[in-house]
Amino acid sequence: MSIANGHSPAQQATAILTRLAAADRLADAHNRPPHQWDTPIPLRQRAELPPFPVRAFPAWVADHMTAVAEETQTPLDLAGCVGMAALSTAAGGRAVVNVRGSWIEPVNLYVLVAMPPGSRKSSVFREMTAPLRQAEKTLLDRIGPQITEAEVTRRLAVETAEKAARTASAARGEAATEAIAEAQSTALAVEGIRVPVKPRLVADDITPETAASLLAEQGGRLAVLSAEGGIFATLAGRYSGTPNLDLFLKGHAGDTLIVDRRGRTEQVDSAALTLGLAVQPEIVADIAGMPGFRGKGLLGRILYSLPTSNIGYRRIDPDPVPAEVAERYQHNLQKLVIGMHEWDDPARLLLSPEAAEVFAEQRRRTEPRLRPDSGDLGHIADWAGKFDGAVARMAGLIHLATHVDDGWRRPISADTMTAAVELGAYFTAHALATFDAMGADPDMEGARTVHAWLQRTRPERFTVREAFTALPRSRFRKVGELEPALEVLDQLGWIRRQPEPPRTGPGRRPSPIYAVHPLITTRASHR
Repeated sequence: MSIANGHSPAQQATAILTRLAAADRLADAHNRPPHQWDTPIPLRQRAELPPFPVRAFPAWVADHMTAVAEETQTPLDLAGCVGMAALSTAAGGRAVVNVRGSWIEPVNLYVLVAMPPGSRKSSVFREMTAPLRQAEKTLLDRIGPQITEAEVTRRLAVETAEKAARTASAARGEAATEAIAEAQSTALAVEGIRVPVKPRLVADDITPETAASLLAEQGGRLAVLSAEGGIFATLAGRYSGTPNLDLFLKGHAGDTLIVDRRGRTEQVDSAALTLGLAVQPEIVADIAGMPGFRGKGLLGRILYSLPTSNIGYRRIDPDPVPAEVAERYQHNLQKLVIGMHEWDDPARLLLSPEAAEVFAEQRRRTEPRLRPDSGDLGHIADWAGKFDGAVARMAGLIHLATHVDDGWRRPISADTMTAAVELGAYFTAHALATFDAMGADPDMEGARTVHAWLQRTRPERFTVREAFTALPRSRFRKVGELEPALEVLDQLGWIRRQPEPPRTGPGRRPSPIYAVHPLITTRASHR
């Protein structure tokens, strides 16, 4: 080491800094009031969520959604999402969209809307699904006489077969051969008599096993519609002790389902299940931790809606649903249900060339958003990977609702596909908020952890080293894992990185310093 004037380099540097009053200037800089702070962006959601695009639907649907939302004083999102589930119930399993080549999308949907208690979810469900119940009754009235006739015929055939079996059992010699043949013939006759099943469109609180039996009984089509979220606890194994997601995975994709029921095995070639739920917001966070829900892909199949509650701002004397609006909705939805109910071979909906180009452009926009390093949908790729398929499904439903009488004879138009793309943008924004609430974005979740620590400790500023020491090691194992969370808080305006102080000698660089938004300390002080 060289020494000049009898002083080491470190001593010389210290002397220079002393003459420049660096320490005092640094202290002044740290103690100066910070620059004016802007209002920070809340951590609860990324941005204001878009309203439900009711204009995407034909007037008979849109008018009823709007009128029900007005009468019940609920967000339009609730009536809109339940209305979509009703359309899916009407057409699910009866139509598919031939996107291109071998790419086929069934038109059944899984829709979930989260609303707090007291939001009148049940009232909206009744208004939007009442035509389904009426259509179910109409179908039963039509097939009732056939059921009665088949039941009587089968009962008589059973009596005849039992009598023949007793005769064959008692017969001896040459008469036994003829009696046995007669018994076999009458037994086969019983097996050949099929009693039509009672039409069932909708189930509510149901186990996966019962739902699978009903779905097989109904030709592979069923809707689970509920103003509660109990079905998730049932799927997670509330009764059986083990998760049972198979039906709800295959029922969305249209896969083959094997069902064992009543002593025989039945195969459903293309299962079509509709799911329409209105749940409390905390259930959205709970389902993320239920075994297999995300890993097996159930959460990626659901279209989510998180409307802002208007409780406390509702009118006490809203306008009722106009009679003509309710009648038109009931007539058209029933017509769609009954008209398509007997379709065993699903109608194949084609895209017009213009609609195909709109959809291709939609896919071109989606693809870069899936990139794990830079895409805004990269962290929810399990949901976003099915997003374009969901747009095609919604286009099919809008098309059938627009052309109730003959939608299967027409190609899907560009306007219809554009409307479906708009709906897709709505559900994408809400999916981002939903998965954020589930903790799907680790940087945002880390930012919440740091934010909570700041609210507890109320520092005016802190170093990265101080934060890392104070925060749980189970959340941040290394300092590098803390930095993305700090960057999120910086971008949202909760903290502000300070200029790095000058180095006063050799050694490691000082830990970065962050100033804290006064709103945190002010709120904490008031508490």
